[in-house]
Amino acid sequence: MTKAAMKTLSDMKQETDVPVVITDEQGFVTYVNDRFTSVFGWSMAEINGQIITVVIPEGFHAPHHLGFSRFLSTENSTILNHPLHLVGITKDGLEIQAEHLIMAEKHQGEWVFMAMLRPL
Repeated sequence: MTKAAMKTLSDMKQETDVPVVITDEQGFVTYVNDRFTSVFGWSMAEINGQIITVVIPEGFHAPHHLGFSRFLSTENSTILNHPLHLVGITKDGLEIQAEHLIMAEKHQGEWVFMAMLRPL
């Protein structure tokens, strides 16, 4: 994926080929697509309202929170819109290597964070 692959919130909700997860400004999951469910195991009903760290390895929780809060205070990021090779955690606790493309969009004054998690 490259910067050319950037998508809007409405584009992300139409994505069917790649697992997609969307969170609100506080980091609570507000949407996952069917592909996310088939790869990571959580249905929308199960993960809706959970904090996004449920799919992030425990050792990365602190850096995630730090980066998240830094972005909210500065609105500057070095990781948004750049593919990152990271690990995601399935519902069963398995680790999946995936290329993450994380994007952010402001809606009605609040940030929405979107990620495509392409398994490697």
